[in-house]
Amino acid sequence: MELEVFNLQGEKTGKVKVSDYIFAAPVNEAVVHQALVRQLANRRQGTADTQTRSDVKRSTRKMYQQKHTGRARRGSATSPLLKGGSVVFGPHPRDYRQAMPKKMRRLALRSVLSGKVKDGEIKIVEKWELAEPKTGLLSDILGILDVYNTAIIGVALSNDYLTLAASNIPGIKTTMVSMLNVADLLAHKMLVLDLDAVKKIEELWDQKETGKAKAN
Repeated sequence: MELEVFNLQGEKTGKVKVSDYIFAAPVNEAVVHQALVRQLANRRQGTADTQTRSDVKRSTRKMYQQKHTGRARRGSATSPLLKGGSVVFGPHPRDYRQAMPKKMRRLALRSVLSGKVKDGEIKIVEKWELAEPKTGLLSDILGILDVYNTAIIGVALSNDYLTLAASNIPGIKTTMVSMLNVADLLAHKMLVLDLDAVKKIEELWDQKETGKAKAN
């Protein structure tokens, strides 16, 4: 398939042929959901911890005698019913990480990219050439390209001017395309790529299940 290419003045300069395997794949929503849940779970630290009765350092002596007080029986001060006592069924350190086969992770990424093409949420520019790292300059360019919502600007190699210019624009994130992931793509409406970034994506993921892809 072919996608339109724009310059930084918003003018159409031609079309670029892209891989149908990546940008026109069937959208598998179930795999996308599984990949998103996995990624969010893997971000969790799992370091929350609470004290059980054996961990609370308080006197183990009964607070008052068990009988003849007219009150309910009461144990030690470590009881979870008392202030400063232990916690019942509280969290403890654990690993939330989930595993997912490499082919499924790539399928999820191709599904999201294909969905963005289908919904018209991908813009391709010739090349990012900023004379200076000015936020206002990049903001004007994005406006010309009709990128008004949240967006990811994907590049093949790091671009300091672009990164600095985008750092003060709310909802805009710059990243190398080798670091693209399902969670970020779903959290941002638009994806803006230059021609080098498109070529890099095809180098990384246009492997047609040969098992020889260069990156996850």
